[in-house]
Amino acid sequence: MENKGTETPLPKLHTKGRLQPTLILTTLSAAFGSAFQYGYNISVINTPHKVFKSFYNDTHFERYGTFMDENSLLLLWSCTVSMFPLGGLLGSLIVGPMVDKWGRKGTLLINNVFAITPAILMGVSKVARAFELIIFSRVLVGICAGISYSALPMYLGELAPKNLRGTLGTMTEVFVIIGVLLAQIFSLQAILGNTTGWPILLALTGVPALIQLLSLPFFPESPRYTLIEKGDEETARQALRRLRGSSYDVEAEMEEMREEERKEQAEGRLSVLNLFTFRPLRWQLISIIVLMAGQQLSGINAINYYADTIYTSVGVDPTQSQYVTVGSGVINLVMTIVSAVAVERLGRRILLLSGYGICGLACVVLTVALLLQSTVPELSYLGIVCVFAYIVGHSIGPSPVPSVVRTEIVLQSSRTAAFTVDGAVHWFTNFIVGLAFPSIQVAIGAYSFLIFAALCLLTAVYIYTVIPETKGKTFVEINCAFAKRNGVDLPEEKGGAAAEPHTPSLPDKQTSF
Repeated sequence: MENKGTETPLPKLHTKGRLQPTLILTTLSAAFGSAFQYGYNISVINTPHKVFKSFYNDTHFERYGTFMDENSLLLLWSCTVSMFPLGGLLGSLIVGPMVDKWGRKGTLLINNVFAITPAILMGVSKVARAFELIIFSRVLVGICAGISYSALPMYLGELAPKNLRGTLGTMTEVFVIIGVLLAQIFSLQAILGNTTGWPILLALTGVPALIQLLSLPFFPESPRYTLIEKGDEETARQALRRLRGSSYDVEAEMEEMREEERKEQAEGRLSVLNLFTFRPLRWQLISIIVLMAGQQLSGINAINYYADTIYTSVGVDPTQSQYVTVGSGVINLVMTIVSAVAVERLGRRILLLSGYGICGLACVVLTVALLLQSTVPELSYLGIVCVFAYIVGHSIGPSPVPSVVRTEIVLQSSRTAAFTVDGAVHWFTNFIVGLAFPSIQVAIGAYSFLIFAALCLLTAVYIYTVIPETKGKTFVEINCAFAKRNGVDLPEEKGGAAAEPHTPSLPDKQTSF
């Protein structure tokens, strides 16, 4: 007699992504070897700047028998600082063709050349008595940071399931801050920020690159890149299974990617020049520009580049300012991790708006404290509190969240071009702030922070007015949310396939520019 109904039911597949070991390890390998370089190199020359200037001057004396005058030394040092964002700008301009040709993972691996080579050059610069090696190497590590700051968010955003996209997206900024903090610690005079240790301090930037070079090849390429741009469905499916686990409904996500591919076939692949004239992406492009310009013009890198000077101006003893800088780095890291946890619970908009609000208010109060501390010495402590409050505000929103949003608001076909524009804006504004802030501070003193306050306000108004909440939505759903503002009709499903949108289509093949 048959025993019916005793078959064991198949386990129900879930569609909510989880932090599987492969996804975690891929994220750690990619972020530590990439975003870390940005943070480490933007901060590493801050605290021991007097040591580097002394090396420059001593080398000049050995060559020419005279020391440099103060203006020449300042110009050379400003050149050393500004070469990093200049290299970042160059990196952002070449990242588009790289991610298209070699993929997201392949680009990150090739990019390690721009970290290991300068690490060697800076490590031997003292023995070679050539400060020019440091300046040239700053360009190379800048290129490394410029490539990674675009390629990494693209890679992580495409690896992540939609319910974890925010958390993984913020890992770019988390590892930037880890780089900043470790650079601040290693730069202490008691560790490597001294006349004997600084070559090692600069050469350490090659260690994360070596670790990534040895580990990342064992992890999968972006499934979206593999399916949509390479057309390799089976490899994309295998990558998803590794990243999501055996109990995940891989086919549901594959279908979501196919839907995105169908929509992109109607639009065509976009070059940078096409992007500026393509109406369905007009407000997405403006939003990316505003987010990245606002991130830099709100003043965060003025704080990073000139932290010691700012702390001294608010009353901190110059010999102790290096420890205050490390303390601010710890706060920065803790609050960025808080943001990574909160971004999928509170959403993107509330973190951005609250962050800019805190930053703007801190800049206003800092201005008052700096203006009045000569008559009320106790206000110097309020100045330090304001700097820390600014760091808290920037760490919960303006620093980490744009890396998430810029990935979410454009589709695969336009993402490469959009990230090229995004990177160029990020590094150009970074360069402008680093170059202009010292002169502005000399010209108008404490009032310079009111400029940052005004820019925080303007960016917050734009975010509140234009950018929708993207938490928990697919890339196609987010794209449709912008459609009304762009003045285009939404594509409709007819007979199981996406209809052509009522907008001009572009050729399927375009160059990166």
